Amino acid sequence: MTATTDGSTGATLPSRATAASDTTLITPEAAAGAGEAAARAARRATEFLLSRQDVQGWWKGDLETNVTMDAEDLLLRQFLGIREEATTQAAAVFIRGEQREDGTWATFFGGPGELSTSIEAYVALRLAGDEPDAPHMAKASAWIREHGGIAASRVFTRIWLALFGWWKWEDLPELPPELIYFPSWMPLNIYDFGCWARQTIVPLTVVSAKRPVRPAPFPLDELHTDPDTPNPPKPLAPVASWDGAFQRLDKMLHQLRKVAPRGLRKAAMNSAARWIIERQENDGCWGGIQPPAVYSVIALHLLGYDLQHPVMREGLASLDRFAVWREDGARMIEACQSPVWDTCLAVIALADAGLPTDHPQLVKAADWMLGEEIVRPGDWAVKRPQLPPGGWAFEFHNDNYPDIDDTAEVALALRRVRHHDPERVDRAIGRAVRWNLGMQSKNGAWGAFDVDNTSSFPNRLPFCDFGEVIDPPSADVTAHVVEMLAAEGLAHDPRTRRGIAWLLAEQEPNGAWFGRWGVNYLYGTGSVVPALTAAGLPVAHPAIRKAVAWLESVQNDDGGWGEDLRSYQQAEEWSGRGVSTASQTAWALMALLAAGERDSTAVERGIQWLAGTQREDGTWDEPYFTGTGFPWDFSINYHLYRQVFPLTALGRYLHGDPFERQLLARAGQPPARAGRPLSEARGS
Repeated sequence: MTATTDGSTGATLPSRATAASDTTLITPEAAAGAGEAAARAARRATEFLLSRQDVQGWWKGDLETNVTMDAEDLLLRQFLGIREEATTQAAAVFIRGEQREDGTWATFFGGPGELSTSIEAYVALRLAGDEPDAPHMAKASAWIREHGGIAASRVFTRIWLALFGWWKWEDLPELPPELIYFPSWMPLNIYDFGCWARQTIVPLTVVSAKRPVRPAPFPLDELHTDPDTPNPPKPLAPVASWDGAFQRLDKMLHQLRKVAPRGLRKAAMNSAARWIIERQENDGCWGGIQPPAVYSVIALHLLGYDLQHPVMREGLASLDRFAVWREDGARMIEACQSPVWDTCLAVIALADAGLPTDHPQLVKAADWMLGEEIVRPGDWAVKRPQLPPGGWAFEFHNDNYPDIDDTAEVALALRRVRHHDPERVDRAIGRAVRWNLGMQSKNGAWGAFDVDNTSSFPNRLPFCDFGEVIDPPSADVTAHVVEMLAAEGLAHDPRTRRGIAWLLAEQEPNGAWFGRWGVNYLYGTGSVVPALTAAGLPVAHPAIRKAVAWLESVQNDDGGWGEDLRSYQQAEEWSGRGVSTASQTAWALMALLAAGERDSTAVERGIQWLAGTQREDGTWDEPYFTGTGFPWDFSINYHLYRQVFPLTALGRYLHGDPFERQLLARAGQPPARAGRPLSEARGS
């Protein structure tokens, strides 16, 4: 594959294949070859995926992020006085293995060095005993100084350093615990933040109020550009700007701290503690994700909860369950675990690949998913108090925060299984449909966890300098809900049509859709096109044709598709561009197949790439990060993506559109020819 170089980043840009040949139809001989290759690859992938199911019925791949998870785990244990040598050295093995040649650490495979991540990794290795003058450490500290040192790092990194006196609390943004008392209609109340940010900010208000300092085990002078002035003052933005206004608000809060009534502050911290404890899950974690658990444990410890208190004991035990131990002795910390998401995607993949709908492993998976349904209110009920519950979260235990995206995909998965208790399935899906419809935002679209979580104020806070802190509607989540509603016979419901109208309005000028929770335009487009055609949009619709043209234009010379995370920062240069990966190739194929392009050269080349890159054991290798936590700032490598999405694409190539098959089966008609677009079957 030929390539060019982007001078601004030094990164390699895969060349775009010309689209002229992709619009032609393949010959019968080529189609037969692709069909045989697809069938062989699908068979091997099916066998592998079936072999990886847990005895309880679920699937879960590793969820890989970056070394800040591992570094902060060690810093937490150091702060609590429970760090022990075996865990420390195992974490250090992993962190050292992730260091780049230039001494830095990146936030995704093949990405550039990132300052805050490198600082946290460096400090963790110091805890593990690596000396500052060791070659790998000296290289890291030199790079850190060249890029501004600790003073240029993000707020969260400096909070961790402040816990040990490596940074001054006075030089961090103020986060008053009195926020807990702000009513839901008031700007900057805790429900203005996305659920992941909310769960982190509430405990951090306690930490910010307490300003604890534990004795530093060593100095960090080598990470300052000027050790004599480690906390240089930063200039204020213009007073007429939003940034300037919030910077001055922060200064006011620092002054208010000195005169705030002690009784009110103590009461606010106690209220925050109650809020935290009420949201602890049955497994001891908070929200099923690691960062809120870490900060919640610190906050409660500062408020007097000893390590043997049941809340603390279970919270610390839950953190151990985020650890993945590797054969080389390395210990990697997952930021989250994704069994519900992985299981519903695996069921969809296996069913679409032709596994019998009553296969025992599919039924067992359906039983497990049905048992994971959330039937009690959570934080979402603050905005929707009258809405009955019904949905699924992402993780093993997270009853407070069901996920709109997971709920839609679980419903789609359950409909693919011939279950022994169809009435139970119908009731669960009925609750899911009702809940998802009730969570529609006023613009007609859907966010991931909350309704109309779109306030611009939280992102303006000086404290919020890392990642997304709000949860606005996105094209990928909205598409999955629309696809689910169409599968439930609600394609013409006015609420579904509003979602479709929003999706059409959100299409980019080049024909793609932005991917909030996956990288990036390939994920967005791979989600939206199947949803629109499932909802009855004809494949001749201009939006579909434009999407097809874009996908053909960004296909790599090797026949696959890939997109680098830099597309979140430099869309024009990187949109749909990157080294071919199995999951992203599958997303492109899923869109093209839904658009009626089964017999095109683009699809044939993509199928051949998937078949040709599959390993003998039925797996694909995918070191690249194709999942998204926060666009650009926090990236995810879902280790099961490389299995479920290629199998889904291969299955749809071999057996046609799954929604069409379901539709025809309900009508008592024989299956249509593989690849015939749904719009033709429905007379669109």
